[in-house]
Amino acid sequence: MNLGPYELVAPIGAGGMGEVWKARDTRLNRVVALKRFKGQDKGRFALEARAVAAINHPHICLIYDIGPDYLVLEYLEGQPLPCPLEKEKAVRLAICIAVAVEAAHAKGIIHRDLKPSNILMTRDRSIKLLDFGLAKLMGHTADATTLTVEGSVLGTAAYMSPEQAEGKTLDERSDIFSFGAVLYEMLSGKQAFGGGTTAQVLSAVLFQEPGPLQVEPAIERIVRRCLAKRPSERFQSMSEVRKALESTSSRSVERQPSVAVLPFTIISADREDEYFSDGLAEEIINALAHISGLNVTARTSSFSFRGKDLDIRKVAGMLDVQTILEGSVRRAGNRIRVTVQLINAENGYHLWSERFDREMADVFAIQDEIAQAIASSLKVRLSPDSFAGRRYTPTIPAYEAFLQGRHFLRKGTPESFRRALECLEKAISLDPHFALAHSELASCHRLLASLGDAPTRQALLDARTAAQHALEIDPTLPEAHAHLAAVALFLDYDWPTAGHHFQLAMAHDPIPSDVNHLYGFFYLMPLGRLTDASLEMERSLKADPLNLECLTHYAVVLWAMGRDEEAGKHLTEVLQLEESFWLALFLHALWHSRKGSVEAGLALAQKAYALAPKTPNCIGLLAGLLWRCGDIDKAEQLVDSIGDGTSFGEPLAMLVYHLARLDFEKAADWAEKAIEQRDPNALPALCSSYRWDFVENGRWPTLARMLRLPETETGGTPITKT
Repeated sequence: MNLGPYELVAPIGAGGMGEVWKARDTRLNRVVALKRFKGQDKGRFALEARAVAAINHPHICLIYDIGPDYLVLEYLEGQPLPCPLEKEKAVRLAICIAVAVEAAHAKGIIHRDLKPSNILMTRDRSIKLLDFGLAKLMGHTADATTLTVEGSVLGTAAYMSPEQAEGKTLDERSDIFSFGAVLYEMLSGKQAFGGGTTAQVLSAVLFQEPGPLQVEPAIERIVRRCLAKRPSERFQSMSEVRKALESTSSRSVERQPSVAVLPFTIISADREDEYFSDGLAEEIINALAHISGLNVTARTSSFSFRGKDLDIRKVAGMLDVQTILEGSVRRAGNRIRVTVQLINAENGYHLWSERFDREMADVFAIQDEIAQAIASSLKVRLSPDSFAGRRYTPTIPAYEAFLQGRHFLRKGTPESFRRALECLEKAISLDPHFALAHSELASCHRLLASLGDAPTRQALLDARTAAQHALEIDPTLPEAHAHLAAVALFLDYDWPTAGHHFQLAMAHDPIPSDVNHLYGFFYLMPLGRLTDASLEMERSLKADPLNLECLTHYAVVLWAMGRDEEAGKHLTEVLQLEESFWLALFLHALWHSRKGSVEAGLALAQKAYALAPKTPNCIGLLAGLLWRCGDIDKAEQLVDSIGDGTSFGEPLAMLVYHLARLDFEKAADWAEKAIEQRDPNALPALCSSYRWDFVENGRWPTLARMLRLPETETGGTPITKT
């Protein structure tokens, strides 16, 4: 049986207004859900449906098409929101719901029928907001028709705002009331407003207050404010609701002791010994990270203050720590002198200081003694396995070569990566059982692959081999598991294997912040698990708050979630920290151009290009925005400079060029070439906010198959409700 271009496959369900079918779009060979209206309901929602179709959001069920008596929706699979939920999970999902409603309100749409059965929990544990076909444009007069829908009278009435029940004009605050009723049920398992008849339920909505919740006061205050009878007494926007919920989920009952280790000063005639002082400071960071009950800032953020003459209180404030460890290192032959002082950031007083004059062979003992002294000063209890993170003591020559390799790896250039490769291979040759050296070698090969500075496939295979060697020595090494996960993604698009290794990487405390970052950005975001992705990025940033790359990638995740303004604000904050960070300039230029501020985007793209003129993506973006601004000749000259599209990175540059031009058909053509090239940077580019453009032009199923992702943009999920 066909309905226009749609082949009806099987019925899903029926309700008072019509029926829902699983169907196939014969033009795009795409499975959809088709909702048919009957009788007087035919065409009632055409205007609203067209408006809602403009909402592109990962937590909102998309409307693909509209006919004379039907809507065509994305095909989802899951279950209606279960109630009750454990408190933390309830708050997390409530934030997702709030974000979705916030996106709708930004388009001038109110849902008008928020209730648990209209919120689907998908197989990937995310949520989807359904039945926007009943939505209203803000300012339109409400009606009472939803009170008389067969089989759903009590369910609908129980979540109505008082003004909706009275047939008054609605605004976004009506949805806030309904959201409060849903959240109440998520936390308690009971409807906020009950009754045996429609009249009794509506009477409760209008005149009664729901019973107390067994949650902390902050959460109950949010629910009560949402459920205020007068709209003026509620939160005035879903943005306010979301922020209030986020504040409860991030609030800590008691602040743990915290410390940041700044880069040690090298006091040696040979300035090349900086690798040793940096390595010693980083090893102390790693040792401290294994102490339970102590928050330790990751290396990237701590070392961002190198060479900056800042007040210690300002540094501590930016890193959100209570104490700072400073130190210096002097090397003379086989002897080292390490001087350290632990400072209370609030008053600048020294809590502890010490000088160690030892043989080089004692370097590992020095690290442990410093960590133990810090723990004692901060009154943190040490467990017997506090220093189990270093299970192996390498030979001193291998250790020095390892520190040199890691030093060059942190510099982040193709030249430094090649030097790192040499040093790490030397460390392994000197001590083949040094697992961390094998793991860092895997990281080096993977980064060379991402830059295209080595044959991509071979570099990824070399990364896999190095990580496997590391795990043969130490099967629990989290960084090595994370490298294997990344290789599985970039080389094979093997999501099950990647997920397995990420879970192993996160099975033991502490989880390195880099692992949270990789897991959130390269694994969870492409799978469409955007809320989980944002939480992993936040965990990474909690330990490494000034990591510019992670901060920038977090903005990309927010953008993919539909939280555009937050993403833009976040990118601005990154550039305030480092105005010459080309990646943030590049992404902020894309963000501005997508918002319609093409000239602002062009100015940022020009800055990014000036900083990274050999980076193909910067060339492609600048060319695209010049084209948008009418400078066709210069745009074409830049495009010609990219190459013929066969060398590594060139397809992705052409993809960026056409994205900037909003030519998504040609962008998809180049996306296929970038995928075939196994460009590691293609994965987040295609699976961020631009995924929805490829969904709309019908190219996403092909791209998804190439990436071995589900062919629907939500992970292959069919609508199971009417």
